[in-house]
Amino acid sequence: MNNLKSDKSWVEVANYDDLPVNSGKTVRFKEKELAIFRLTSGKILAIENRCPHKDGVLAEGIVSGEYVFCPLHDRKIDLSSGLVQKPDTGCVTTFDVYVENGKVYIALLEKSEIAS
Repeated sequence: MNNLKSDKSWVEVANYDDLPVNSGKTVRFKEKELAIFRLTSGKILAIENRCPHKDGVLAEGIVSGEYVFCPLHDRKIDLSSGLVQKPDTGCVTTFDVYVENGKVYIALLEKSEIAS
């Protein structure tokens, strides 16, 4: 595990092959609810599962390229940065992801959060 990975606490959340392509999946860990997406490129991205506008469930949104459209009001959100695209505003939290041996891991806690 490299230094980037070792400063965070990683949680196994899914099998890579079980994730639908160009569709979201809801993942819950303690009080957090995330949406993870497997894109046509094979890339996995994870964001907070609620639109900042009206709490739309983003895992249920339509995926286009590296964007998801909120199912409630069609706001376009960049899956890499979490930024809502103009003319709308807002942002959702993104999470670091890595895949190893067919398992998908998400950084849900910094090690400093675990110690406190």
